[in-house]
Amino acid sequence: MQAYFDARETQSAEDRERSLFQRLPDVLAAAQARAPAIAKQLQGHDLSGLTTREALASVPVLRKSELLQIQHAARMALHTQSADAERIRVFGGVSTIGWGAARRVFASPGPIYEPESARPDYWGFARALHAAGVRAGDLVHNCFSYHFTPAGSMMETAAHALGCTVFPGGVGQTEQQVRVMADLAPQAYTGTPSFLRIILEKADEMGVGLPTLRRALFSGEAYPPSLQAWFHDRGIQGFQAYGSADLGMVAFESEARDGLILNEDIILEIVRPGTSQPVAAGEVGEVVVTTFNPDYPLVRFGTGDLSAIMPGVSACGRTNARIKGWMGRADQTTKVRGMFVHPEQIARILERHPVIHRARLVVSGEMGHDIMTLKVESGEGLDLEQVAETVRDQTKLRAVVDVVPAGSLANDGKVIEDVRSYD
Repeated sequence: MQAYFDARETQSAEDRERSLFQRLPDVLAAAQARAPAIAKQLQGHDLSGLTTREALASVPVLRKSELLQIQHAARMALHTQSADAERIRVFGGVSTIGWGAARRVFASPGPIYEPESARPDYWGFARALHAAGVRAGDLVHNCFSYHFTPAGSMMETAAHALGCTVFPGGVGQTEQQVRVMADLAPQAYTGTPSFLRIILEKADEMGVGLPTLRRALFSGEAYPPSLQAWFHDRGIQGFQAYGSADLGMVAFESEARDGLILNEDIILEIVRPGTSQPVAAGEVGEVVVTTFNPDYPLVRFGTGDLSAIMPGVSACGRTNARIKGWMGRADQTTKVRGMFVHPEQIARILERHPVIHRARLVVSGEMGHDIMTLKVESGEGLDLEQVAETVRDQTKLRAVVDVVPAGSLANDGKVIEDVRSYD
């Protein structure tokens, strides 16, 4: 059995980095020519010079909330029915393809609309399926939704790219799912781990064995060690993949089970929440991804998810960087005394006072009696009164500034922590 999906999975980190950044200027130039929203994001940047991570970090992050606003504004502003105008109206000037070239269009909550072209394995999940042990000739029972959101299509197109047959099970109808599995004898399952557990428990109630089901690729939910062990006891090896409707597959788990390995056709950064600036290696921050998808070329797209880069490489032999997986949400906006406080405001406070190494705004107290404390790890020379004034300037609220020992603030990506009691 072929161990790796392709040779790129075991190339040296240096070769991979060189290849990605050699390709990047041409990818960005093509996006600039066909996607007006991306052209605006890249305005003022010499694309030929964006050949390092440091250079790429000068491009502003485009966050999911902004993408929603861009698409909504385009739909409100444009009414012409020319092909290019319709493409811009629907996708907000982010997609390079429109009707005809787009085989399907999906709607994520918001709504945000995403195209799918006819390119094989459009969403990039074939690599994750292969790492989960799925091979050509297998039957995959796909229990992701086939309507509105692209999850069902993500797994189906990946399975087809590997040479598999797919049963489109979708969600719900548990008893019927069991009977189909018993009749068709699939080797693999794709869907959420919780739904597969429900199916297997229903099969037990019905007295139906499903002995052929041995592999699973999960996404869309947490997959804790306890659930992994539960499936293992039933003879099923389940693996997880992390992706989104905007980006496709971002990272996947291998048999080493030591973090999630990055997909090959992306550049992933971890940035401080509310900013465009990458954090130090190993620090938790927001996942930001640049894709090489010519049809939907997102550049420095802020997912809103928190994670961190892991040191070293996987024990499975794949050499790409790894992330720890989903560690929470980066958008920690909190309402204090009737005012919204945003992570971006905390970032601006740090910019004003570079002697501060790390900060966290802790909101405590009881309902109606909010207390803000800015905890900071700082070098020498910090003026607490000036910092307090900056907090008031940025948030229009008063806060206590508390200097804490270096390394005492948790490395969890939080810059705003709400510990208020509502009892």
